[in-house]
Amino acid sequence: MKNSGLNKEIIRLTIPNIITNITIPLLGMVDTAIVGHISDNGEVTDYIGAVAVGSMIFNFLYWGFGFLRMGTSGFTAQAFGSKNKNEQIDILARALTIGLSVALLMLLLQKPIAMLASTAIEDKNNVMSLALDYFFIRIWAAPAVLSMYALKGWFIGMQDSKTPMWVAILINVVNILFDVIFVMFLEMKIEGVALATVISQYSGLLLISIIFIIKHKKQYSISIKRALHLEKMKLFFKVNSDIFLRTLCIIAVTTYFTIASSSHPYPTLAVNTLIMQLFSLFSYFMDGFAYACESLCGKYYGAKDKEGLKQVVNRVILWGFGLAVICSILYGVFGKEIISILTDHKDVIDASMYYKLWLILIPLTGFLAFLYDGILIGMTQSRIMRNAIFISTALFFLSYFCLGKTIDALWLGFILYLTGRSILMMILSRKQIYAK
Repeated sequence: MKNSGLNKEIIRLTIPNIITNITIPLLGMVDTAIVGHISDNGEVTDYIGAVAVGSMIFNFLYWGFGFLRMGTSGFTAQAFGSKNKNEQIDILARALTIGLSVALLMLLLQKPIAMLASTAIEDKNNVMSLALDYFFIRIWAAPAVLSMYALKGWFIGMQDSKTPMWVAILINVVNILFDVIFVMFLEMKIEGVALATVISQYSGLLLISIIFIIKHKKQYSISIKRALHLEKMKLFFKVNSDIFLRTLCIIAVTTYFTIASSSHPYPTLAVNTLIMQLFSLFSYFMDGFAYACESLCGKYYGAKDKEGLKQVVNRVILWGFGLAVICSILYGVFGKEIISILTDHKDVIDASMYYKLWLILIPLTGFLAFLYDGILIGMTQSRIMRNAIFISTALFFLSYFCLGKTIDALWLGFILYLTGRSILMMILSRKQIYAK
């Protein structure tokens, strides 16, 4: 494929993915902005911190099952490339079965999960009570969230990035609408933020289900017995076990980052929460290209087109580098103004500028990590991802504990973690991608 045609194919898949992904941090930023302007006896930061801690609990729960999206997209893209229709629909059935089973388990175990979170998180900022109010409402969205993981991954693997985009837009519109109604008008505070999230997630599940039925139901012969065949399920879990372990490492780093931040005095937790929101903003931009990699690399890998695979990898890295440079410049020049959108508290804004260097470095050190995640997921080379993140996670914790457990040491560890993932995956995957 010529470079111009490949660029068009990458952009065709990437732009809807970016729109889809950018709505996720925007969702968190809207929630943060809503509670960041609540006045309750002067304890505004309590609400920001409570949303951060509550969201951290759900990150821990949901991210561990991110393979429902990632593994589904990789397997589906390969089935699409090999034109195997039975396998395409069987993959979706497997992922939905697992997702709904896990969601039911989460609902049954919500109280033990809450108790474990209360024990694990040091509550110096007195936010745990509010965070648990948020948790016990939002947990009821679990069936919708995990089902959409599977459906979103399936549509991406089928080279359709527009359907997840429209679903994500609906979710955000509904969430913002009910945030305003519940918090601003009904004064429900953090409970209103959680309830708005639940309603928006089920709205998204309804829409994506309707789109699937309209576009695909007549194309496939669905057989639960065939889809849940023991050997097929074993293969599904074998590949996704590495993705699961990789995701656990991401959970360990991001969760401990919040825990470590909460152990420092005000306004550290609020500052780090806001900066990590900007990291999320960048990561979901970059994941737009990573999802395109999943679709295209999986398609070419399934079709055994090695030259097409190499061209996709080379071209998407150029796109990713350009985007990383632009983000670093924007964060460096307008970082204070962007953070001011999220909160109007001067002490939090001023304190965040002390850590501006780390914010600038995040895009430059992390863009390859996101891209190679997508490349390797499409190829279902999950072991490389697993090994790279094991080493990088160790770098994060060693840096923080060896350098005195300061906030600067925490951010340095995070930068080393991103850099390690980028370099190691690039080196370890070279043979699979470029060898003749």
